[in-house]
Amino acid sequence: MVLSKTSSESDVSVHSTFASRYVRASLPRFKMPENSIPKEAAYQIINDELMLDGNPRLNLASFVTTWMETECDKLMMAAINKNYVDMDEYPVTTELQNRCVNIIAHLFNAPLGDSEAAVGVGTVGSSEAIMLAGLAFKRKWQNKRKAEGKPYDKPNIVTGANVQVCWEKFARYFEVELKEVKLRDGYYVMDPEKAVEMVDENTICIAAILGSTLNGEFEDVKLLNDILLEKNKQTGWDTPIHVDAASGGFIAPFLYPELEWDFRLPLVKSINVSGHKYGLVYAGIGWVVWRNKEDLPEELIFHINYLGADQPTFTLNFSKGSSQVIAQYYQLIRLGYEGYRNVMENCQENAMVLKEGLEKTGRFNIISKDNGVPLVAFSLKDNSYHDEFEVSDMLRRFGWIVPAYTMPPDAQHVTVLRVVIREDFSRTLAERLVLDITKVLHELDTLPGRVNATMSVTKEEKKKNGTILKKSPIETQREITDAWKKFVMANKTNGVC
Repeated sequence: MVLSKTSSESDVSVHSTFASRYVRASLPRFKMPENSIPKEAAYQIINDELMLDGNPRLNLASFVTTWMETECDKLMMAAINKNYVDMDEYPVTTELQNRCVNIIAHLFNAPLGDSEAAVGVGTVGSSEAIMLAGLAFKRKWQNKRKAEGKPYDKPNIVTGANVQVCWEKFARYFEVELKEVKLRDGYYVMDPEKAVEMVDENTICIAAILGSTLNGEFEDVKLLNDILLEKNKQTGWDTPIHVDAASGGFIAPFLYPELEWDFRLPLVKSINVSGHKYGLVYAGIGWVVWRNKEDLPEELIFHINYLGADQPTFTLNFSKGSSQVIAQYYQLIRLGYEGYRNVMENCQENAMVLKEGLEKTGRFNIISKDNGVPLVAFSLKDNSYHDEFEVSDMLRRFGWIVPAYTMPPDAQHVTVLRVVIREDFSRTLAERLVLDITKVLHELDTLPGRVNATMSVTKEEKKKNGTILKKSPIETQREITDAWKKFVMANKTNGVC
């Protein structure tokens, strides 16, 4: 959904140079035109505007796949007119989805028998997958509370403050209290001990993140499981764990096969993963799998027959394309375990090349960890004159899209730049990015501070009881970050959610 307002009154028409041979008058921008136009003109008008979009390959903010093989592109285009929900009409597509669910469940070490089918579903992304998993936890908790004759109107969920916004959406949309473990300097993921301390009898689950959006770090799911097991034993509760493996689910099995984070841990009841991230499929596919059938309440599954046969469905939306499901199956059988491992190892090696190049500049602190999602999160050692937002802004002149952002509470005074390393980000591009960042730094060094009025806080002194007090470095950095955030938001264009 785009949250926007229309352009100014002087900009209400669409113009196109090349299309003018077909269209002599401007097209209305926000209303449907009265008359048809030639297909060539429509194509040219839209194509001209799209040229102003960024280059997806250079969009280093996104975890989402931006390149696939030509053969897979052909399969996707051939299935673009298939509605996935018509299972009776497209039984083979349904079979491919079921194969994907089972492959992923086995990859996550689900306790399945030789002929036992996995429990899971394809979604439009991890956001929908998380909504479904959260609903399952909420309903199962409510059913248990009802059976015990206890109140069931105040469910809560425990997460770290570093969770992706979809968890906040789940909590708000489905009326679940969100209890967040705050971050702290140098520790930018959920602390398992503090998370378990927040658990009470109304907690439907703890959500652990395998691959934080902020710095790529894996949370310690094994430690969380062990501490929570002990608390459950002491209290008689059975609080479970959901693992949000949107980014790390297709990384950990190949780079860190000995790491225990999945269904090998008894309290992990469901896992979501984004096929369109390191599952290596274009945007529009996610997966959620449950440990067993008992973890997905039957009353959440709908059965419909108006498409030709009885069909079970557990999704938030109904119609969706089949192309991404087919593409996911292509990648799973095309690459196999060996291929995925090679891709992830290559991404990790390129991340190390970028990290080492940034360290050699002597200007950055590395915030990300070597183990985790292949990305590099870094901040300026000295941002008293120019900060990370300016670096991000100036890199766009070279075509790079590198996000700058502040950490969540209680580390919001820390500002970070982040580069996500995807399959199509080569070593050559990593080296080029370091060169361009170095150019940006040199240029910024020649410029005065962009917000001089704000920078004065580095020298600000306060008189109190006749004593001159200087602000601490942390206080100074927080004020600079807040001022810059206000500046950026004031000049920000329409956002997309």
